[in-house]
Amino acid sequence: MTELRTERLLLRPFRASDEAFVLDLHARPEVMRFIGDGRPKTTGVQARQAIERFNSFGDAPLGAWAIEGADERMHGAVLLKDIPSSGTGEPSGEIEIGWRLHPDSWGRGIASEAARRVLDHAWAGGLTRLVAVTHPLNLPSQRLAERIGMRAQGETDAFYGVTCSLFTITRPAIAR
Repeated sequence: MTELRTERLLLRPFRASDEAFVLDLHARPEVMRFIGDGRPKTTGVQARQAIERFNSFGDAPLGAWAIEGADERMHGAVLLKDIPSSGTGEPSGEIEIGWRLHPDSWGRGIASEAARRVLDHAWAGGLTRLVAVTHPLNLPSQRLAERIGMRAQGETDAFYGVTCSLFTITRPAIAR
């Protein structure tokens, strides 16, 4: 998987050595309340499984990147992956951009910076449309989706078997 860089950040594949950080991130109720079943994940086994899952999101331009600062401090994750449909759990044909950040990194523009870089990577990789879904009460993630240029499309039950707020973005036209 390709490493991606911004002015402040390195987006890189997850490593086994990230286990302690992933455990800390996923053990926090304030991070996990809007992800999956909403329950914190509090074991090393769950952290290792998360790293394995992050590293299995598919071929380029898809992937999940650890967000690391210039000081090598970990901040969270940003991802680009097939989003499963509600009916079958099989890929829906849509590609999802998503993020999760450690609370110590909230409010510093890190998620926006990382997500914008992954958007550029998606467009360069030939993708033409992305979706993001959030829990309807997850207003900070909804604001982030809008900050990176996504448009609210209302609520949907098409993904993950739950009602989500849907955001979409299409690749901008190339100026000639």
